[in-house]
Amino acid sequence: MNRTPLRLVLVTGGAVVGGFLALSFVSSVAIQGLRAVTEAKRKKIAPPCVVCKGRRFMECKLCRGNATIEWSPLYDPVVTKPCVCPTCEGNRVQRCLNCLGKGYA
Repeated sequence: MNRTPLRLVLVTGGAVVGGFLALSFVSSVAIQGLRAVTEAKRKKIAPPCVVCKGRRFMECKLCRGNATIEWSPLYDPVVTKPCVCPTCEGNRVQRCLNCLGKGYA
């Protein structure tokens, strides 16, 4: 049995798939580099965020910096339990929602 036509199809298919993968990798690297350059320029000339004043974090809005919230499983609670804040996970600060933690607007 002659296997050269099958080998030709496999080699050609492998070359096409490899070419697509290589092209995809090169384009993704180029896009990431372009984004990094653009972000660096934007950071250099942008004013600081007015909400967090460039600190990138702000006091948690849900627990108001207490790290815990009062929670009860019932609508009209008889007993409330302190639980760790789900927004800041007990860290008392959260990422600025205005600048998304970048520090500039």
